[in-house]
Amino acid sequence: MDEFDPNDTNAQQEQADIAQKRAELRAKQVAEDFLWMMRDPRGRRIVWAQLADAGVFQPVFSNDAMLMAFNEGRRGAGLRILAQVHSLCPDLYVTMMKEQQQ
Repeated sequence: MDEFDPNDTNAQQEQADIAQKRAELRAKQVAEDFLWMMRDPRGRRIVWAQLADAGVFQPVFSNDAMLMAFNEGRRGAGLRILAQVHSLCPDLYVTMMKEQQQ
């Protein structure tokens, strides 16, 4: 077992580089998986249902502050999905909207 040496900045940098590469690979895989799903009509239906269930397309206002906070949290999760759609495949968002109008 290697002992941690706080003065060994080279080893620390190597570990940081390895962690960064792993994070980049994970992010790339997530993006590829999301694109795979959005390229299929079934996947777009799933994403649309998640956006609708999250309340992305409706106001979150409520006289009950706790309910409004809950609704806003749920909507925030949906907005993250929507941001992913817009950053990875904005053209498929338009396709998804058209499919929902049929």
